[in-house]
Amino acid sequence: MITLRNGLNTLSSISQSPSCPILKESVTVEPLAIPLTRLSDEEIEIQEIVKRLANEKIRPLVKQMDETSKLDKTIIDSLFENGLMSVNIENRFDGTGSTFFSLMLVIEQLAKVDPAVSAFVGIHSTLVVQTLNAFGSEEQKSKYLPLLAKDTVGSFCLSEPNAGSDAFSMKTMAVKDGDYYVINGSKQWITNAKEADVFVVFANVNPEAGYKGITCFIVERNTPGLTVAKAEDKLGIRCSSTCPVIFDSVRVPTSAVVGHIGQGYKYAMHTMNIGRIGIGAQMLGLAEGCFEEAVKYTFDRKQFGRRIFDFQAMQHQISQIATRIESAKLLVYNAARLRDAGLPFTKEAAMAKYYAAEVATHTTSKAVEWLGGVGFTRDFPIEKYYRDCKIGAIYEGTSNIQLNTIAKLIDREFN
Repeated sequence: MITLRNGLNTLSSISQSPSCPILKESVTVEPLAIPLTRLSDEEIEIQEIVKRLANEKIRPLVKQMDETSKLDKTIIDSLFENGLMSVNIENRFDGTGSTFFSLMLVIEQLAKVDPAVSAFVGIHSTLVVQTLNAFGSEEQKSKYLPLLAKDTVGSFCLSEPNAGSDAFSMKTMAVKDGDYYVINGSKQWITNAKEADVFVVFANVNPEAGYKGITCFIVERNTPGLTVAKAEDKLGIRCSSTCPVIFDSVRVPTSAVVGHIGQGYKYAMHTMNIGRIGIGAQMLGLAEGCFEEAVKYTFDRKQFGRRIFDFQAMQHQISQIATRIESAKLLVYNAARLRDAGLPFTKEAAMAKYYAAEVATHTTSKAVEWLGGVGFTRDFPIEKYYRDCKIGAIYEGTSNIQLNTIAKLIDREFN
């Protein structure tokens, strides 16, 4: 069985290179640093498992799922059965119990084949599971994490019709009523909403306090008053559902509060900073998958008696794109490694998301051109990558928001 479950430990050590033999014995030389992109045996195993699953289970259904805007149930089942929905859930809660970096490898490999499936796993893991990991009580973790590991999809409800980039001007309210909170309002552009049974919801319990009143709740799908509206008809990542979620006097017990009252703003920012690395990994995988398909075509296609790859103008373009993809990989991997090491990563996460989205956009555009007429048709996968990439510059903070974050942190560094 293609599975990540059972036997995966935390990030295994990688043997370091010996000191250079030509130096005199009296000179002390530190071991060479491990290359950023070098993977441990465990990470290589995860990468290969996901690659096989994506090619065997997902690839045959990509076109159909895109055309119908529906994620096939067999794919969802395979993702759960093989542990891809529980990479960052601890073993004690029936999860895979691996590292955050391993999760980024999963997201990257899935995006090479279908960025929409990658988004499905990414939102579930980097936003929903991560919120509970970081801020949930033991009771909440014990109740929900085993479900999220086994067969229950999670969704993250933050954005609203008039609160996109300015997410914290939200109007959704939660009013205390005895041992309950009553939630009223609506959320929009909510990924995984159609499939989800557990929602992490942000609502303001004290609008007069502004963002300091925002509080995080867990709401189950079957709670009376919660309605998932019709999915959006989107340009790209079409089988990844994006729906409005409406709260009409939804009553949840006080035990549904995640963490502390009024701390929702802080929790959302923490979680989204982590989630942005996931979007970077998704866009990286998308660029890699598109690049591989396009370059193979340049090897096969002949014009004027030569492979089109052999024309210097093509080689220069391909080399430039390859360099940009490698640069994006270094940014994404570095941000993920920093996060696992417990070091500051907010600026690096913003850079990774911003640049990987830029690279995905440039890669897919050039790939359409390299394929010429067939690149403009739906008979080849390039046009889907082209449509799918645009969301990378929009969700979980637009590219302009990432640049604002980077600038703010640079200002702090120099002042």
